[in-house]
Amino acid sequence: MSEELWRLSACEMSIGIKDGRFGSKDIVSSCLQRLEEVNPVINAVTEVRAEAALASAEQADRLLADGKPGGQLHGIPVCIKSNVDVEGWATVNGCTALKDNIAPANSDSVQNWLDAGAIVIARTNTPEFCCRWETSNEVYGATHNPWDLQRTPGGSSGGSAASIATGISPLAHGTDLGGSLRDPAQACGIASIKPTIGRVADWNPTDPEHQGIGVQLMNTDGPMARRVADVRLGLQAMAAASFHDPCWVPLPLQASPAKPVIALVTNPAQQGINPQVARGVEHAGKLLENAGYKVELIEPPGIEEAADIWKVICIHELLSQLAPAVKDICGARLQNTFEHYHHVLPDLTLDQYMQAFGRRRALLLKWLEFFQSYQLIVAPISTQPPALSDSDQVSAEKTADIIHAQRMTVAISALSLPAAVVPVGVESGMPQAVQIIGAPFTEMDCLAAAEDIEQQVIMPTPIDPPASS
Repeated sequence: MSEELWRLSACEMSIGIKDGRFGSKDIVSSCLQRLEEVNPVINAVTEVRAEAALASAEQADRLLADGKPGGQLHGIPVCIKSNVDVEGWATVNGCTALKDNIAPANSDSVQNWLDAGAIVIARTNTPEFCCRWETSNEVYGATHNPWDLQRTPGGSSGGSAASIATGISPLAHGTDLGGSLRDPAQACGIASIKPTIGRVADWNPTDPEHQGIGVQLMNTDGPMARRVADVRLGLQAMAAASFHDPCWVPLPLQASPAKPVIALVTNPAQQGINPQVARGVEHAGKLLENAGYKVELIEPPGIEEAADIWKVICIHELLSQLAPAVKDICGARLQNTFEHYHHVLPDLTLDQYMQAFGRRRALLLKWLEFFQSYQLIVAPISTQPPALSDSDQVSAEKTADIIHAQRMTVAISALSLPAAVVPVGVESGMPQAVQIIGAPFTEMDCLAAAEDIEQQVIMPTPIDPPASS
C-alpha cells in the first residue's frame, strides 16, 4: 500500500492518517521513495533528511495512538523552498557563498506549518537570491520542467513546483515577489496562491534587518499543491498569528456567500499574448460560466502602469541593494541577469523612485473601485508558454520580453493583491493555468473560484517526468 501513498492529496493523507487507515510513517516513506525515483531526473530537491523525517513521522503516529489530536497538517510531508529558514538547515538560496548559512530558527511560515504538524522532508531549488523567472544556480544546477526537460519549471519557486507536479510531496512552500508562486505553477501545472501582503507573516531570521520598502509591500510566502483544497489547507495553517511581522493582519479566512462577478482579461493591456495561453484563459471563463458565475470580458485600469511601478520599485531595489553582493559572490547567470536588468531599467532619480509609491496608491484606489463591480479577475500569468531553460541569458532584449510577458503577474505584486492559480488543461504537451485575482484579503473567494474550475478539469498530475537524455 505505501508504494502508492505519494499519489494522495494532502487532504486525503490527513483523513487517512486520522482515520487510522495508514500512518504518517507510511506516507513519508512513500514520498521519500518517490523522491529517490524522480529527483535524479528533474533536480527539484537540493537537500533531504530522510532519517529525521521518518523519526518525526513515528512521533506523529505515536501522538495519535495516544489519543492526542493532531493539527491541520499532522503527519503530512512537505518541501520548503531553500530561501527561507528551517532551523538547523542551510538557507542556501542558490548561492555558493551561503552553503554554510545555517538557520538559527524557523521562519514564521515554516514554524506555522510545523506547529500544524507538517513534516519537512526536503528543501527545493531556487535561482540565486530568487532573482529570476528560472530555477538554476551554480550550487545545485538546473531544475527541469517535468513535462519537458528542456523547458524551465518557472521561477523562482521552480523546485517546489516540480516536486509537487511529480508527487515528491503533496504540499510545498514558495515565495512571491514578482510571480514566484504563480509562474512555476503555470509552468508545472499545479495550484498555488499568492496571499495578500499581511495575510502570512513574513519573518526570516537570516534575512537582513533592513529590507527595501518594495520587498516589504510585495513579498510573501504561500503554499503550492496539486489540488486547490490542499492549497487552502496549507494557507490556513501558514497564516497563523505572529508577533515578528508588523504587517501581519489578524483577519479570518472566509469566503463571500454569493458568487462574485468575474472580469476576464485575455490580453493584458492589449499588448499581445500567445494564442495557446489566450485559449486557456478563454476556457477558464467558459468553465466559470458553467459553474454559475457571471463573466465579462473587461480589464481593470492601468495594468501597464502597475507593471511599470513594479519594475521601478522592485528592479531598482534589487539593483541598488543586491548588485554589490551579486558581483562579489554570485555566479555568471545572475550577474548576466543583473546586467540585463540595467538595460531594462535605466538609472532612476530618487524622485522617480519616490513618485512610484504615490502612483501605486492612486492606482490601487482605482482597482479597489473596480472590485466593487467585478469581485474577481481571471487572467493569464505569463502571456507566453514556458520557455527553454536559461532563455533569460540570451540577451537583454530577451530578458525584457520575459518581463513583458509577466506584466499581469508583476502588476498584481505591485498592488499587493491575492491571486490563486489553477490549471485549466493541457495543450501541446504543456499545462495551461490562470490566475484568479481578488481584492485584499479575499483569498478564499479566489480559491473557491479556482476549485470550481478544477472540478471541471482532469489533470494528470502527479506525472512521471520523461526519461533524461
